[in-house]
Amino acid sequence: MELKISAKNLTISDRFRDYVEDKAGKIDRYAHKPEELNIKVTRHEHSKTAGAEDQVELTVYEPGHIVRAEARASDKFAAFDIAFGKLNERLRRYSDKHKVHRGGGHKNPSASELAASDFASLDITPADHDVLLGKVKAVAEIDEAPYSPVVIKSKEFQSQPMTKEEAVSHMELVGHDFYLFFDSETSRPAVVYRRKGWNYGVISLIS
Repeated sequence: MELKISAKNLTISDRFRDYVEDKAGKIDRYAHKPEELNIKVTRHEHSKTAGAEDQVELTVYEPGHIVRAEARASDKFAAFDIAFGKLNERLRRYSDKHKVHRGGGHKNPSASELAASDFASLDITPADHDVLLGKVKAVAEIDEAPYSPVVIKSKEFQSQPMTKEEAVSHMELVGHDFYLFFDSETSRPAVVYRRKGWNYGVISLIS
């Protein structure tokens, strides 16, 4: 597995690099043929009283999908440990779902069966309730300036046909609230997204 480390607003020390390399060796416990681990460290400067805060973003590239996790803390070592814990948990869940079940009788649930149980069998953690109600801010909203110009970022990914339940699983791997995919059941582009509580929705395009 290739290891890539990049930094913004700070310098990566040999001590941190050695620490990351040692931890990265444990990814193989749950990852399936990991090709690359990308580590991005960013230092966010706050007020003199609040001090600086480090953000660590981890991305594992595996055949057919990627897994992401990120965290912030007062220093990069603590932020890395938190993000690494999230990453391993997502890898473990994905690995458990794709293990070969011994004995007969095992059947993958259909999209309708999953929807009937609010996708509970996928072992998914819903969006934070307080964030949904507006009681606390999401991480992306914290410390934002009162006004900033509109910035539109563009990304392109190779389409990969999958079912709705597979799209939900991939959405959890990257830690997002939505996931764009090519629906293998309808042969159309679609987006699966979080709703309140344990509910999920799908938006499809028609010609």
